[in-house]
Amino acid sequence: MPIDRKVARFNRRFANHLVGPLFSRLPGFGKVHHRGRKSGREFATPVKLFRRGADIIITLPYGPGSDWVKNVLAAGGCEITTRGRRIQLSNPVVFSDDGTTKMPALTRRILSRVEATEFIALTPVQASVPAARP
Repeated sequence: MPIDRKVARFNRRFANHLVGPLFSRLPGFGKVHHRGRKSGREFATPVKLFRRGADIIITLPYGPGSDWVKNVLAAGGCEITTRGRRIQLSNPVVFSDDGTTKMPALTRRILSRVEATEFIALTPVQASVPAARP
């Protein structure tokens, strides 16, 4: 069971504004930049992330029903800021961890305590575009 929606609402209204600027600079964290599918407004949501090969995997402790996840899926991608770099991502895929997903041990331990087993995988745009041939 993902973290309670009440916690998500509190974080969206208060905590994200405080920790967002700090977290997007720390290793393993970032900020998802997305546009509201109904309002058209731009949003930035702090997230926990890690790499798996070329893909960037974002944890979904509140589940895939979060507005930012729906926005990213509807748009077919987003941008993230992590460690001071902004990266364009595409091909979002939501998946559940069956215990074999490669992720940092600390991340697995923390997520298992809150029973968060869902993730979204995204591919950096430059990695998905073949290089031009001379």
